[in-house]
Amino acid sequence: MSTKAETIGIVLAGGRGERAKPITLESADYIRSKALIPFVGRRLIEWVLESCRVQGIRRFYVVTHGLENRNQIKLLLGHGERHGVRITYSRSRFDRYNVGSAGATLHNLEQWDLQGRALVLPVDSLFDFDLDALHATHDAQDALVTVAAVARTPAEIAHKYGVMRTDERGLVQGFVEKPGLSELGELFPRTLAEPGTGLPTNAGMYLVDCGRLRLLAREPELFRQSHQRLDWGGDLLPWLVRHGHPVATHTIGRLGDLGNVPDYLDTVRLVLNGAYEQMNRLMDQPDDTARRRWIHESSLQTKDDVTGTTLAQKIDEGSVVIGAGVRIGRDVEIGPGVRLENADVGDGAEVREGSTLVRSTVGESAVIGSYADIADSYIGPMAEVRSERIRPIRLERHTAVGDGAVLWPGSRLCGVTVYPRLRVPALAGVPARTELRSAEDVLRWV
Repeated sequence: MSTKAETIGIVLAGGRGERAKPITLESADYIRSKALIPFVGRRLIEWVLESCRVQGIRRFYVVTHGLENRNQIKLLLGHGERHGVRITYSRSRFDRYNVGSAGATLHNLEQWDLQGRALVLPVDSLFDFDLDALHATHDAQDALVTVAAVARTPAEIAHKYGVMRTDERGLVQGFVEKPGLSELGELFPRTLAEPGTGLPTNAGMYLVDCGRLRLLAREPELFRQSHQRLDWGGDLLPWLVRHGHPVATHTIGRLGDLGNVPDYLDTVRLVLNGAYEQMNRLMDQPDDTARRRWIHESSLQTKDDVTGTTLAQKIDEGSVVIGAGVRIGRDVEIGPGVRLENADVGDGAEVREGSTLVRSTVGESAVIGSYADIADSYIGPMAEVRSERIRPIRLERHTAVGDGAVLWPGSRLCGVTVYPRLRVPALAGVPARTELRSAEDVLRWV
């Protein structure tokens, strides 16, 4: 029987992060790796490594793709010395074989000559999981692959998630791709009859037996697919089940999909409010445990340029209101009359007088002008929201402002994406889901 200490981690980090734009953009034509998404004070891949390291994984293999993707991750992580782990990267000559998540996994298992157990996980999600429990399920079912599953209600699943059909032992018997409520009712009548009961959906993390999987990868049909297009959820798992190989499921605590702006913001909110047990253990203890607030000491002592008082003084006198689920990084300047709730504010940012931030994130060194009203929105690093008291800016409903973008006073944006480094005049009435990618796009709405 394998043990947790012998498990290695395989991190799939080669995706381009198209869905997560503008979070993954440094400029309109330069995309950062999904692994480098800023998340609650660190880069996402750092949280991924740490969550695995504290559960006994010390050796990681990172599947990258292309020059920029590989260099960005390697510059951040090196070979793992700073994180107390050992990291090996996929070779660039194998990039052409990274044809889907499963294809990349199979080719690199062979390249690295791996035989034991591996935890395979993507880098655009946050997992709340217990590796010991995952191993126990894997052992009990003698599984080739154990799929980390998230239990979702039929209402959550309908037309959005695929469902795994399992037998009484928890072994997968088949897959149903994004069913509607009526189809769910026909397939799982008991679940619909019991409100709150969940069905297993694929979380995208897998515990695998490397040696057994490598042998199967030499089967002619699977070998051919692995050189064309082979994803885990859509291709490899159905193939394994069809051919009678044991695929088990194990329900984990939570999955935070960071692949798009709404899910990113929702995951930040849940983490700040303590919904992820593993993140609760990894993050520093809150300064205020009851309300879950983190305020760096340097920010408490930073004076604003209006009153000349520190944040600590303003909190004491009640001129700044900091609600539940708030993290304020280093050297942040907070003006009088500011209200923060369920908000993450990065190092060196400025939130000027009278502004409100609710269920939103502000990147490093970004500036939020006076009397801005921001809800459910993402503000990237170095962005400027040039709000003024007589011409305040309002952002809501998953508006996303990319790195270094500038919004002029008076804008009202609802569900709009602004690409990095754009200078946007006062706009209102722009339809939700509009993407402002260039100056020409901006001019259409002026």
